[in-house]
Amino acid sequence: MQVTFTIMGKDPARIPVRLQKPRVRNPAPMARIVVAMSGGVDSSVVAALLHERGHDVIGVTLNVWPESSSSGGASAKACCGNSAVEDARRVAGRLGIPYYVLNFKDLFRRRVIDDFVAEYRRGRTPNPCVRCNQHVKFGPVLDRADALGAEFVATGHYVRRDVDPVTGRYRLRTAADRSKDQSYVLFPMAQDDLARTIFPLGDLSKAEVRQHAERFGLQVANKPESMDICFVPGSRYGEFIDKLGGSERGGGPVIDVSGRVRGMHAGIERFTVGQRRGLGIPSGEPLYVVAIDPERNAVIVGTGDDLLASGLVADSLNLVAIPALNGPRRCTARIRHRMEPAPATAMPAPEVGPDAVRVIFDTPQRAVTAGQAVVLYDGDVLLAGATIVRGEPRRAAEGKGAPHLVAPPSTVGAGSTAR
Repeated sequence: MQVTFTIMGKDPARIPVRLQKPRVRNPAPMARIVVAMSGGVDSSVVAALLHERGHDVIGVTLNVWPESSSSGGASAKACCGNSAVEDARRVAGRLGIPYYVLNFKDLFRRRVIDDFVAEYRRGRTPNPCVRCNQHVKFGPVLDRADALGAEFVATGHYVRRDVDPVTGRYRLRTAADRSKDQSYVLFPMAQDDLARTIFPLGDLSKAEVRQHAERFGLQVANKPESMDICFVPGSRYGEFIDKLGGSERGGGPVIDVSGRVRGMHAGIERFTVGQRRGLGIPSGEPLYVVAIDPERNAVIVGTGDDLLASGLVADSLNLVAIPALNGPRRCTARIRHRMEPAPATAMPAPEVGPDAVRVIFDTPQRAVTAGQAVVLYDGDVLLAGATIVRGEPRRAAEGKGAPHLVAPPSTVGAGSTAR
C-alpha cells in the first residue's frame, strides 16, 4: 500500500505504509509524534510543547479543499483556509521540525462535502466537523503517521483522554476548560485511534495556550479562532448548495403544525430546525421551523413550544467508554456542541435498528435536529454518541397531536459500534 505526500511544496513522494499500530497508552521519551497543524494557535502550541519535551515532532497540515471548485474555495478564516498552510509552515520553521502537507482533497470531498450536500437535500442538518473527525482527521492521518515511523498523532482539540482502570477501554473526558471542550465532535473515535492519539491541551485554558504561544515566540499567538465551516464561506449554506447543483426538488409548501399551508419555500436545503429568520410568513407570534418533511418537500413551522421534544431516536451509535448499552442507563446528553448536558435516560431502540438508541430527557429540550449528534456523558466521561434520526415532540408524547412533527422511522444500518 502506498500513500502520496506533498512535501514543503516539492513534487509528491511515495512512502510505504507500515500497517502495525502499537497499542500504547502514552508517548515514551523521545517518541516520534505527528502533530496535525491547522495553522491556528492551538495546534501550533501542541507542536511546540511536544518539541520542548524532547519528542521527535513532525508537523502536517491537511490540504482538503479543491481550489478549482465552483464554490469559490475555503474560507480564509477557517482551519483549511489559504493562510493555514503558510502559518503552519512558519511555526514549523521556527521550531525547526519537519513539515508536510497531506493531500486529502478527494477523501474530504467524498466523505464530508458530498455528505453535507446530500444531508441538506434530505431535510437534515449535518455536522461536517463530526464527519471530518470520523473519516479524515484520525484514521487516515494515523496511516500517514505509520508511513513516517510515528507512534502517535497529536491534535489541538480541548479534550482529555485516559484509560478506564476497570475495563481497560480508552475514554474521552471533557476538557478542564469547559468553555472550550470539544469532546462532542470527537464521539466517533474508535478505540484503536484513541490508543494512538494524544490531546496535550486538555488540561489547559485558552488563555494559558496563548501565553505558551507568546513564550515560544509564535506569530499565531493572537490569531483569531476559526468559526466558519471551512468549505462554506460566510456560512451561506443555501448559496453553497446552489453552486453544487441546487435543490433537487425545488420549492414547496410551508405548513404549520395544524396542517394549514402558510406560504411557499424555495428549497428545504435552506432551512434547519429552530430557524426563525427567512420564513417570510406574517404571524402574530414568532414562528420557527419545527420539522422538515422531505417526502412532501415541506417545511413545518410552529411556535416555540412546538420546538420542545421529550426525547429522540438516533442511529449509528458509537460506544466509547462503555463496551455495550444493554438497557436503560442514566446519563446526561448534549444535542448541540455549545450546551449544558441535559439529564436523560438512554436505552437501546431495537425496534428502530440494531445500532439505534432512544434518549428520553428529564426536561423537554429545544430544537432536536435530525442529522446532528447526540452525545451521552456520565459526569465528565463521554459514554457514546450517535446521529439523530428524529425528535419525539413533547406534544405528541402528551397525546396533543402535532402529527406533522413526527418523521417516519429511517432505515438504519448494522449493529452499534464498540470499536
